[in-house]
Amino acid sequence: MEKYEKIKVVGRGAFGIVHLCRRRSDGAFVILKEIPVEQMSRDERLAAQNECQVLKLLNHPNIIEYYENFLEDKALMIVMEYAPGGTLADYIQKRCNSLLDEDTILHFFVQILLALYHVHNKFILHRDLKTQNILLDKHQMIVKIGDFGISKILVSKSKAYTVVGTPCYISPELCEGKPYNQKSDIWALGCVLYELASLKRAFEAANLPALVLKIMSGTFAPISDRYSPELRQLILNMLNLDPSKRPQLNEIMALPICIRPLLNLYTDIGNVKMRRIEKPLSTVQPGRQGRPGGRVPTIRSRDGTISLGSGKVHSLPLSSVYTWGNGISSPLRLPMLNTEVLQVSLGRTQKMGVTKSGRLITWEAPSVGSGEVSLPGAVEQMQPQFISRFLEGQSGVTIKSVSCGDLFTTCMTDRGIIMTFGSGSNGCLGHGNFNDVTQPKIVEALLGYELIQVSCGASHVLAVTNEREVFGWGRGENGRLGLGTQDTHNSPQQVCLPVEFEANRVVCGVDCSIIVSSQYSILACGSNRFNKLGLDTITTGEEPNPSNQVEEVHSYRPIQSEPLCSERIVHIDIGTAHSVAVTEKGQCFTFGSNQHGQIGCSSRRSSRVPYQVPDLQGISMAACGDAFTLAIGSEGEVYTWGKGARGRLGRKEEDCGIPKALQLDESHPYVVTSVACFNGNSLLAVKPPRLNQWL
Repeated sequence: MEKYEKIKVVGRGAFGIVHLCRRRSDGAFVILKEIPVEQMSRDERLAAQNECQVLKLLNHPNIIEYYENFLEDKALMIVMEYAPGGTLADYIQKRCNSLLDEDTILHFFVQILLALYHVHNKFILHRDLKTQNILLDKHQMIVKIGDFGISKILVSKSKAYTVVGTPCYISPELCEGKPYNQKSDIWALGCVLYELASLKRAFEAANLPALVLKIMSGTFAPISDRYSPELRQLILNMLNLDPSKRPQLNEIMALPICIRPLLNLYTDIGNVKMRRIEKPLSTVQPGRQGRPGGRVPTIRSRDGTISLGSGKVHSLPLSSVYTWGNGISSPLRLPMLNTEVLQVSLGRTQKMGVTKSGRLITWEAPSVGSGEVSLPGAVEQMQPQFISRFLEGQSGVTIKSVSCGDLFTTCMTDRGIIMTFGSGSNGCLGHGNFNDVTQPKIVEALLGYELIQVSCGASHVLAVTNEREVFGWGRGENGRLGLGTQDTHNSPQQVCLPVEFEANRVVCGVDCSIIVSSQYSILACGSNRFNKLGLDTITTGEEPNPSNQVEEVHSYRPIQSEPLCSERIVHIDIGTAHSVAVTEKGQCFTFGSNQHGQIGCSSRRSSRVPYQVPDLQGISMAACGDAFTLAIGSEGEVYTWGKGARGRLGRKEEDCGIPKALQLDESHPYVVTSVACFNGNSLLAVKPPRLNQWL
């Protein structure tokens, strides 16, 4: 709220208070809708969130613009455009029975028509279109539709069954309890046009039963004969009792009576503003030679700056993010804004992070084909300079976590809402189709749930709710969704779990999945080649006989390999053909293929038995790539081992079966906050520890 100054209360409703505010940055007036969420039911909270989601999907000059939302004092604040000209209902009331001329009526009507057309094209129903929800600019010439609090986002051209809206504007089919669709919005639009022409409502009565009878009969007083027959006929057509006989919006636009006012609209009304593009983030200058994590002598000065062992004074960065692999042979610090990155994730082409302020940041390599050619005999290629930027289209939403798959990304808001974007191949976006989406879009099928964690595999997704339910969608080959089949699903499907199992965390591999419970028990499904899921029955530490080996399962089942099934596993990750698990005691276990030494033993051990990596103690987190492993020690040490080609291990080394510490370009102590691996690439976020940890 420090960005806004409250001026006055301009409205109160069932959901909250509407304030007129001044934006401190530029002095512009805005509307701030304050909706208390502390005492709300889930349905009421969904309705409040729904208004934000609908407004973010809409971008039209005749629709109230959405700016942002945030939580303040246990209330959801929605900030949107201010329309100082009042409502169309006020405008009509002030006419005092002095009828509007037809040109003015049509000037207002075609703007509402264009706005509603934009809404319907986004598969959204307004469901409460009325003159009280239609606003005007200060000159009372430009129309702005508002109040999308009970609008319905449709996954397809299906129908909405909830009876909502203002009684005077509801359609006959709603009175009969039939489903609501676009034709019900057109009925309401007909009521608005009638009101513009007659200065009174088409259907009014002393009580609700009498009103319903009037609407069902479809009778209303005729409008003045001063208006053209075409206008009177248009009203009759829109207020037809039979929805199928009401015209479509594009048919109304094509009517001769509407073409002229549409063409006469001022260009500044019809011009859709372009969204502002964020400037690229500045690159960070390289620091001193790196060192493994650890403690450095420090002196704290009066002004809070830190003197390190060298005696030089440095201001500590909020955080740093490093990448290596895919041809980058040593950790490369990525460019940052003055922001703290809490969590990172990797996909085939995506490098993404979540900032402390809840924004998505992405790092992109420059486009290929710059014209530079490597000289013959060159030892290594130049390391690419990445460009970082904040992702557009998520302002006003606070992102809590991000997870990347193969060309698609899933992010979760602080309110437990899942949004996806990128490639729609295999139905990975969960939108009920296979379409690509360029901006984060809500997985509408999960709007009724509060999600607490989400994980992406290469081509499937798992999500867990606060009620410990698990949903999966995407590619189903190998049974990786755990739904009992190999079917692909483009919308979330609930996974059947044992009654006593309380899902706490989900992890997706390339062709398999794992669910960890709050009691540390683990279920797995999908491909178990090389026993990378620990589904083989192993009790003695000896190789399982063929009857106890499992190659693939299509439903979730408990892991059976000792010691994994008896240890308290606090962190687990799945690579292409192997996995890594970290116990509560800080021990590191690997299991699966050891073709490139990724299990972590000096010999080329080929075994289906889980292996405790020696000399690694106090491990806090770990991750797997395609054929390498990464682990984080208690002092911030970063260990890598396995396949070394193309810089996978972050050093100029071929395959290495022994964990070795990595050098980071950090001249001060740090803690690792997040790590991610995908195929042959790694991403690592670090930040300075709290001062009292090392001063």
